[in-house]
Amino acid sequence: MPYMPPFIAPSRHSDPESALAQVRAIYSQQIDHLRDAMQRFVAGEALPGHVRACYPFVRIHTDTVVRQAALENSGLSYGFVAGAGRFETTLTRPDLYGNYYLEQFRLLRQNHGVELEVGTSTQPIPIHFSFAEHDHIEGSLSPERRLLMRDAFDLPDLGAMDDGIANGTWEARPGDAQPLSLFTAARVDYSLHRLRHYTGTAPDWFQNFVLFTNYQFYIDEFVRLGHEEMANPDSDYTAFIEPGNVVTRRSGLPGEAGDALGAVPPRLPQMPAYHLTHPNHGGITMINIGVGPANAKTITDHVAVLRPHAWMMLGHCAGLRNSQQLGDYVLAHAYVREDHVLDEELPLWVPIPALAEIQLALEKAVADVTGFNGADLKRIMRTGTVASTDNRNWELLPGNVPQRRFSQSRAVALDMESATIAANGFRFRVPYGTLLCVSDKPLHGEIKLPGMANRFYRERVDQHLRIGMRAIEILRSEGSQRLHSRKLRSFDEVAFQ
Repeated sequence: MPYMPPFIAPSRHSDPESALAQVRAIYSQQIDHLRDAMQRFVAGEALPGHVRACYPFVRIHTDTVVRQAALENSGLSYGFVAGAGRFETTLTRPDLYGNYYLEQFRLLRQNHGVELEVGTSTQPIPIHFSFAEHDHIEGSLSPERRLLMRDAFDLPDLGAMDDGIANGTWEARPGDAQPLSLFTAARVDYSLHRLRHYTGTAPDWFQNFVLFTNYQFYIDEFVRLGHEEMANPDSDYTAFIEPGNVVTRRSGLPGEAGDALGAVPPRLPQMPAYHLTHPNHGGITMINIGVGPANAKTITDHVAVLRPHAWMMLGHCAGLRNSQQLGDYVLAHAYVREDHVLDEELPLWVPIPALAEIQLALEKAVADVTGFNGADLKRIMRTGTVASTDNRNWELLPGNVPQRRFSQSRAVALDMESATIAANGFRFRVPYGTLLCVSDKPLHGEIKLPGMANRFYRERVDQHLRIGMRAIEILRSEGSQRLHSRKLRSFDEVAFQ
């Protein structure tokens, strides 16, 4: 017999604030139940049954299509369902997603004029997803007691957190509601825990604009610029967070509760993240994803649940044209996908379009930072196709087969991560872009040598990073509404951004 908290009946709400308050109440009740039971379990008590708590859900019923007038007035590509029917999704972490949920609820009300139904779902919350940020109470269990957790609590069920909705392969069973969101609550919680593990920082610190890089040089420069901003009392940024949740507040701002809990980790995590915070999460998160498309897919699989406004790749590439010079920039407007890590989720016949809003922001940022315009700008930046491969030593393959393919594709640059990041942005409806810097030209005899590489890194990393940060400032000033392009939405799309 499951040991569950008292049942909270579904309720209907015409006010989005009221609906969010009910989500908070249900989630708090369910999580408190799990945490209390876990503390008793750790203390050695016998529990009265299998402990279970469930996620809250939000649901709407509509018998009409979206109200076109409301849609046109909003100018958004999300916030409405595709047709008549019953739509719902489970929800988690209203402390983290409160503003996001409130916006989605508001748009549903605006576009459909229907009530929001909030209740307790039948989807269990795995015990691992109930722990607070600094809770490690399960670590005090004996191995024997830890084995008993499977009998006492619900554990993560991978069948409840796949990406069928995002991939466009999900099919409703008879009686199922249509989805409101790309991700179920369990899928979100799973990724939030993975983000802690891979990046060494809490999901709460992540900002709505994300820069990915494959070199520590960029991170070192971002750290320097972050601390420079924090020393400036007039900076628009409010805090800088490093792995271990180490917080530096802007000069003149007081510390906040929880700052003292941060500690420099004994070793860096696999893909360390750094956060330059701005009001309303409008700042910059930068992550060193390391080398290769597998890492690029892994981290974007998880960052996607935070629903950022944009992510961009800043890294180095091989220039494939003789006319290119070391240090030139490449703005990707198309991708050749030879990374293979997304072939099952996103078939190769799916085109990955360039997004005008990101392209224009990156081009303007290059002009602003370098001071070049017009024909002068074209001499240092080329717009073209970027090829991404999972074979770092593609140059050594016999028969020049890769070179022939890259030439036929009109590629101007090659790396290992950019196409993956763009493809996962397309897959998860996150606006994406790529600005690379030519660091070698292996087809033309210019390979990386220590002295040359060190000078290149010194001269280009600071400028390249400042271009990425400037592009984010441009996107932020233009507003997020322009970013979420209809190019990323299918014709049978979920309502949530």
